[in-house]
Amino acid sequence: MSAEGAGLVRERGDTVVSRSVEVEGIPMSALCAEVDDPRAVLVAVHGGATSARYFDVPGRPWLSLLRLGARLGFTVLALDRPGYGTSEPWGEVFASPQRRVDACYATIDALLGASGRGAGVFLVGHSAGCDLAARMAADDRGDELLGLELAGTGVRKHPEAVRIIEEMRHTRKAGAIRDLLWSPRDGYPPEVFGGRSLTVGTPGYEVAVVRDWPTDFPVLAPRVRVPVRLTHAEYERVWRSDPAALAELEGFFTATPRFVMHQQAGSGHNISVGFGAAAYHLGLLAFVEECALRSNRAGASR
Repeated sequence: MSAEGAGLVRERGDTVVSRSVEVEGIPMSALCAEVDDPRAVLVAVHGGATSARYFDVPGRPWLSLLRLGARLGFTVLALDRPGYGTSEPWGEVFASPQRRVDACYATIDALLGASGRGAGVFLVGHSAGCDLAARMAADDRGDELLGLELAGTGVRKHPEAVRIIEEMRHTRKAGAIRDLLWSPRDGYPPEVFGGRSLTVGTPGYEVAVVRDWPTDFPVLAPRVRVPVRLTHAEYERVWRSDPAALAELEGFFTATPRFVMHQQAGSGHNISVGFGAAAYHLGLLAFVEECALRSNRAGASR
């Protein structure tokens, strides 16, 4: 898949800049915090009904993965998934999962250009964005990644979540869903609670992503051959995180050289925009640093 036109749009005067690149005639957007000579590059993939802004909450720099990562020497790219951001009018083009994977790899290459990648590229996926991140890691190109972080996901929902989701499908009232995704209420800044300032429309293919994930995840995970960290929030109310459920998830990753299961204390489902986001991001960056050290040692031994 070809890519061209890196840096067509920039917002200057800030650590985080908005950029758009063209991939096969479609503008793909991202928020970027780039540094000279980075330790590594983090590529973050947001969940459903939000955007790259999820990783850079306005007015809350300490909660921003992009700003914290850049301060610690990492380049961070938060992609708008295909069908979001500037590519929103082309949502139907991305019905194929492989098309989405190819588009994102091309977007990363166009955004980085000749810039340094340090020890390599590390993928971060949240919630529905885990589908794209896992597919990218399971792709043949995924073997070149530093590692993979998945957060806010699973294959088995809490019984109460199943009941609430089914009820919403009949009543079309989203209040109970908000409580599932944004609990505990006092764990989030008031300006983002319930999705305020973050919520956007979703492309049509998202229905299939959500429906098929519990069956797709066990197929994709064994194809991931790089280190993996899977994070669940202490107050996760959508996905089960009891010992049996977590053991099942870990068992899917049969080819990874290293697997870490992590619980993020004090956080709910939307882990990167709550008051615990900084703690989560610091732990994530520590894992990326460990992967970078591992990669550098492997390179030095060759």
